[in-house]
Amino acid sequence: VLSKLVKSLFNLPTPLNLSIWWNFGSLLGLCLTVQILTGVFLAMHYTANVELAFSSVVHIMRDVNYGWVIRGVHANVASLYFFCMYCHVGRGIYYGSYLFVGVWVVGVVLLLFSMLTAFLGYVLPWGQMSFWGATVITSMASAIPHVGEELVIWLWGGFSVGNPTLVRFFVFHFIMPFLIVGVSLIHLALLHSKGSNNPIGVMVESEKVPFHVYYTSKDLVGFLLFFLVLAIFVFWLPGVFLDPVNYIPANPLSTPSHIQPEWYFLFAYTILRSVPNKAGGVLVLLGSVLILLVMPLFHLGKFRVFSFYPLCQGLFWGMVSSLVLLTWIGSRPVEPPFDYLGVLSSLWYFSFFVLFPFGQVVWDYLLFSSWVKK
Repeated sequence: VLSKLVKSLFNLPTPLNLSIWWNFGSLLGLCLTVQILTGVFLAMHYTANVELAFSSVVHIMRDVNYGWVIRGVHANVASLYFFCMYCHVGRGIYYGSYLFVGVWVVGVVLLLFSMLTAFLGYVLPWGQMSFWGATVITSMASAIPHVGEELVIWLWGGFSVGNPTLVRFFVFHFIMPFLIVGVSLIHLALLHSKGSNNPIGVMVESEKVPFHVYYTSKDLVGFLLFFLVLAIFVFWLPGVFLDPVNYIPANPLSTPSHIQPEWYFLFAYTILRSVPNKAGGVLVLLGSVLILLVMPLFHLGKFRVFSFYPLCQGLFWGMVSSLVLLTWIGSRPVEPPFDYLGVLSSLWYFSFFVLFPFGQVVWDYLLFSSWVKK
C-alpha cells in the first residue's frame, strides 16, 4: 500500500507553471515533522507540574545533551511554521484556491488546530507570560452564554489556573500534532483528487508534468533554504521570537505590565482588544479566522485568480499590510494612538472580505462590456 501511495505521489500530474509560492505546502509538512520529532524528545525530560515545569525547561537547556538545540529548534520552527502557514493561506486567497471548497475547509480546520496547539505549547514553560496568557485566553470562554463559567472551570481544572490546567494543556499539546497529521492526510487526499491550482487558474491536462522529479527537486531546494534559515535562528538568534518576560517563573501575585501572545497571534490579539465588549471581542476574534470559510461564497468573478483583477490585487495587499500593522500594534501597550489604530486596522482587515467581490464584478463589467461593444 505504501509503495502504491509513493508511486501515485511521484506520478501525480502537476501543473508545470507552479511558482515558489507553492513551496510552502511542503515546508509546512517538513515543519510538522520536525515539531513532532523534537516534541517527543522534549516530552521525555519535561515535567508537567507547576512546581517543576520551569525548572525542567532549564534542565533541558543546561543539563540534557544537546537539549538547548532541541528546544531551540522546537521553539523557532513554531514561528517558521506559522510564517509558512500564513504565506500558504495568502497564496490560496490570491490565486483562488478557496474555490476547491473541500480542500479549503480542511485547510482552515488545520489552521485552527495549529493555532490551538501553539497556544497550548506556549503555556508549558510556565513562565510569567505563559501563566498570564493562559489566564487571559481561557477566561474568554466565560463569554459563552449559559455554559461559559462552567467551561472555564473545566479548562482550569479548578477555580484558577494551576496544576490541573498545566497537565491538561500538556496532554492536549502532545496529542494535537498527531490529529493534525491525520487531517493533513485528508487535506492531501482531497487535493490530489481535485488537482493543484496554478498561477493563471486555468486547468489544462496537457500542460501537466509528473510531480517527481520536477517538483521534488524544487521542494528539496526549499528544504535546504529552510534549514539554513533555521540554523541562523537556532545558533545565532535563539531567543529572537521569545518574550523576555517568559524567562521569569510564573507568579500569580505579580501581573506583567503588558500581557501579549507570541508574534503569530498578535494580529488576533489586537482585533480582540479593539472591541470593548468581552463577548463581542471573542466573536470578532473567532470571525477573523472563520471568515476564511465563507470566501468561496463571496467569489463573483469570471476568473479564478486575482492576477486578472487589479482592484482585488490592491485590496489583497491592503489586507496583508493591515495584518502586519495589527501584529505591530499587538506588541504595543493599550493606549493612544495604538488603540485607535487597532480599531482602524481591524476594520481595514475585515473590509477586504466584503469589498473583493465588488472588485471582481466591477472589473468583469469593465472588461467584458468594452469587449462586447467592440
